[in-house]
Amino acid sequence: MELPQMPELMGLSLLLGLLALMATAAVARGWLRAEEERCGRPARQEANGFPLSKSSESKKQKQNQRIRKEKPQQHNFTHRLLAAALKSHSGNISCMDFSSNGKYLATCADDRTVRIWSTKDFLQREHRSMRANVELDHATLVRFSPDCRAFIVWLANGDTLRVFKMTKREDGGYTFTATPEDFPKKHKAPVINIGIAGTGKFIMTVSSDTTILIWNLKGQVLSTINTNQMNNTHAAISPCSRFVASCGFTPDVKVWEVCFGKKGDFQEVVRAFELKGHSAAVHSFAFSSDSRRMASVSKDGTWKLWDIDVEYKKQQDPYLLRTGRFEEAGTMLCRLALSPDAQVLALASGSSVHLYNTRRGEKEECFERVHGECITDLSFDVTGRFLASCGDRAVRLFHNTPGHRAVVEEMQGHLKRASNDSTRQRLQQQLTQAQEALKSLGALKK
Repeated sequence: MELPQMPELMGLSLLLGLLALMATAAVARGWLRAEEERCGRPARQEANGFPLSKSSESKKQKQNQRIRKEKPQQHNFTHRLLAAALKSHSGNISCMDFSSNGKYLATCADDRTVRIWSTKDFLQREHRSMRANVELDHATLVRFSPDCRAFIVWLANGDTLRVFKMTKREDGGYTFTATPEDFPKKHKAPVINIGIAGTGKFIMTVSSDTTILIWNLKGQVLSTINTNQMNNTHAAISPCSRFVASCGFTPDVKVWEVCFGKKGDFQEVVRAFELKGHSAAVHSFAFSSDSRRMASVSKDGTWKLWDIDVEYKKQQDPYLLRTGRFEEAGTMLCRLALSPDAQVLALASGSSVHLYNTRRGEKEECFERVHGECITDLSFDVTGRFLASCGDRAVRLFHNTPGHRAVVEEMQGHLKRASNDSTRQRLQQQLTQAQEALKSLGALKK
């Protein structure tokens, strides 16, 4: 018998070895798969960041829920003269307005609501408010109508005016209904202020370029004013509804008269007078409630009080009554509010408020870090008892102690010149009331 040749034996051996290796590999893969199914899943879960136990998983879920529920911290502020803080808004408040009858305060915020507050609740523990929703937009400016039965807002995204009518319900609350159509879009630059004349005859809007528009209540433009001030920083209607004034890049405040006929028909807008005396751009200005005084603050670091009760048609210029220093105005934008009787001037820079006595030109109070953001609006109520400021999600109301002190000084001066007993009695009563108010606030100077 012949033996197989050597090459054939070697090939058979190699084939058998290859088959053995393949069988071994298959067995090893099966074992590894079984081990992975038995103990590999927890290892993969740990590698992906999941907890290994139910207790640790539950703990992390609770932590995540707490993080989601956390809201931005509300800025806290305390002061002996703080009368109240109104906190119902969930967004930053950009504007506010007191009604002419003194009963309400309107505020608007980027939470798509306008809130109407009752002023009689200011010194109470609870501060009630009624909410008007601004559909698909939010308001940046708000103003009451003269009859307090409506208000207008400027829409942030719509770039136009919207009118809301207020209807009183049987339970004493109000229903707010927007008119079917908004005003047409006319401004080409951002609008920085709006206003309604106290007579109800016209509405004013001003943009940051050099444009002021005078509208009728139906949304038709009656007149366009070019301020020629490079840019506008503020404009407003006087309480008497006779004037519209503006300030901006130039160092003066320009004032126009809005003229109507005897039958109430619009006629024209004419230049009336200017407040000249600042040496740099004017940040802001304000009127007294009787429209006889104006105050202004400028980038030159000064504020000024003016007597505008003049015969401007006979070329008589306004009188400068007082100049005071306010250095902060030289480095940042400032807001200004004048008390109804023009006795107190409030200036806001950043998040701080400063109160000045306009008779003496002296600073009497300073409230620092009042809000968590820069102050967006500043206003006295119609009685002059309170000063309101906003700049985050709250309105803060301060007792106007400089106003009470101004009344004390004024009544003491009048008493010395009083000529009869009835006048002295009336003056003494006003003096006593002001002194008692200061005493109750711990602000009576000895």
